[in-house]
Amino acid sequence: MAQEKFLSTTGDYKTLIAYQKAECVYDVTYHFAHRFLEKSDRTIDQMVQAARSGKQNIAEGNAAAATSVETELKLYNVARASLQELLIDYEDFLRVRGLEQWSVEEERHKKTRQICKEHNDSAFYRSAIEVRSCETIANIAIILIHQTDRLLRLLFESRKQHFLKNGGVREQMTRARLAVREEKQL
Repeated sequence: MAQEKFLSTTGDYKTLIAYQKAECVYDVTYHFAHRFLEKSDRTIDQMVQAARSGKQNIAEGNAAAATSVETELKLYNVARASLQELLIDYEDFLRVRGLEQWSVEEERHKKTRQICKEHNDSAFYRSAIEVRSCETIANIAIILIHQTDRLLRLLFESRKQHFLKNGGVREQMTRARLAVREEKQL
C-alpha cells in the first residue's frame, strides 16, 4: 500500500544543534548565577529559569511538531524570547558592575565565537568556565545566546518552509485519506 504518511515523527530534539547550544547556555548560566550572584539575589532564579525555558521549549516544540506546526513554531519563539531575557540579564550584569561586554571586532570575541561555534557539548563549557572570571563567562554566555538565537531563527524558517510545502497535519491527513480511498477504488 502506498499510503501517505501524515503524522511524521520528528527527530530527537537532542540532535538539534539549537537544543545542544541551549543546553550549554543553561549549564553556563546555572554555574554563573550560583557562583557570581548573591544567594539572596532574585536574579539567580530568573536567569536560571530563562535559560531553562529556552532549552525546554525547544524540546517541547520539537515534540509538538508531529501534530502542530503552529504549536512548534510558537514554542520555538518562546525559547527565543526567554533567551533574549537572559541576554539582557548578562548585559545588565556587565554594565552595572563596570565590566566589559566584548565588541564583535575584538580578537577575544572572535576567538571565543569560533570556539563556541565548534563546541555543542555542555561538558566542554562546564569544565572551561571553572577557572574563568565572571566577565569572561558572561561574554561566553552572550556569544552562546546569540548563536542559539540564530539557530532557532534558521530552524523556525526551515519549519515554516516545510509547512508551506507540505501543509499542516489536517491537510496531510486529508491527502492520506484520499489516497487510501483511491487505492480501494483501483
